[in-house]
Amino acid sequence: MEDRVQVSLQEMLLLKAEARGFSLQPRQPVASLLSGRHASRLRGRGLAFEELRQYHQGDDVRTIDWKATARLRLPQVRVYSEERERPVLFVVDQRGPMWFGSQRAMKSVAAAELVAIGAWRALASGDRVGGIVFNEQEVVQVRPHRSQTRLLQLFHEVVRFNVRLATGDFLSGEHSLNDALKMASSVANHSHLVVIVSDLDGADELTQRLATQIAAHNDVLVVAVYDPLGASLIGSPGMVAADRGRTWSIPHGAQFAASFRDAFQQRLDEWKQLFHNLRVPILPITTAEPVADQIRFLLGDRPAKS
Repeated sequence: MEDRVQVSLQEMLLLKAEARGFSLQPRQPVASLLSGRHASRLRGRGLAFEELRQYHQGDDVRTIDWKATARLRLPQVRVYSEERERPVLFVVDQRGPMWFGSQRAMKSVAAAELVAIGAWRALASGDRVGGIVFNEQEVVQVRPHRSQTRLLQLFHEVVRFNVRLATGDFLSGEHSLNDALKMASSVANHSHLVVIVSDLDGADELTQRLATQIAAHNDVLVVAVYDPLGASLIGSPGMVAADRGRTWSIPHGAQFAASFRDAFQQRLDEWKQLFHNLRVPILPITTAEPVADQIRFLLGDRPAKS
């Protein structure tokens, strides 16, 4: 497959065929990154209050409504049922730093592919799907809804932002990851699954506070998109890097390569530390391999290592 610098709506629609072999539901395969000791389990759909009724022998005493019991002078219990659908909110990064890729696809394209595959899977599971798409200039919200029309609206926004990146229209603006998380916090009041799809550029202490706020009443999953060249770079004579109209000569030699690897590892450690205390799982997604294969490997039922 040729290198991909932007995504199209048709490609996101066709990725429906790849939305298989994994689950975003609470019950996970044993080998899944979201199962057992690997990370916190997804809590799944919330509980909706259904009725107040008289206590019967065998009822869980924890469900007794003591105020109603005092008022009616008979033991009363609150009855709940599992909500039939759960909102899944994708926070999609399409900022300038996502405009990078050395193999197969740009980070921005890999993020779009992840959203398409995850959204199709969530909709097939009966969940509501929405998202927040952002770059330096704009933050757009698509409220979760259980309909293909809303899913297509989300895809249209992702493609629109992605095309702006591909045409170089990302040179100004001050919106950050934290701005998108603030909006996510106002949308995801409880029982959402919030999937943050980003290279986490600019993540800081405020990011941690916002993630803490969101994770208090929701499940949070971080998809950290990276490029292999961003993890290891060996310079050669004449190699130049360019970013937003500026260029730099890349030093060559073992010392530079080692320093570059150390800097990436330091950033990776910061990611882990940022979300470790929240028990928020991080899924690393590389631009060098098909996104669908990686999702199935991380969240599917693969054979255990011998």
